[in-house]
Amino acid sequence: MAKKKKVDPLEGEALVDKVKELGNLSKEEKARACGYYTVTKNGVERVNMMKFLNALIDAEGIELDSKVNGNGRGGRSASYRISVQSNGNLLIGSAYTKQMGLHPGDEFEITLGRKHIHLKQIDSGDEAEEG
Repeated sequence: MAKKKKVDPLEGEALVDKVKELGNLSKEEKARACGYYTVTKNGVERVNMMKFLNALIDAEGIELDSKVNGNGRGGRSASYRISVQSNGNLLIGSAYTKQMGLHPGDEFEITLGRKHIHLKQIDSGDEAEEG
């Protein structure tokens, strides 16, 4: 019987990309394809779902273990990384908008560079002066 060479499990962005690529497979099949399995002495493959799901949560930047901050409330800390969503949108989370003191309706000018996107906040006073 030919022995399968064990590959290192995927992590981070490579894991997320592979899971998206495997779209219609079951979560067990996705975990196996991403390297989250062990082979027992009897040659039986055993999928390690817990390691797979934890790696996927980490790769997505979700912190389940909240750390208590100064005001006694737990919460996620900003990772300063975002991913393009399946619909092509970029979503900037509330952690960033709160940190900057932004409010619903605040407007930004978008400037595209070769490898970057700049957001420049438009002051409400600027529009009144131009008009």
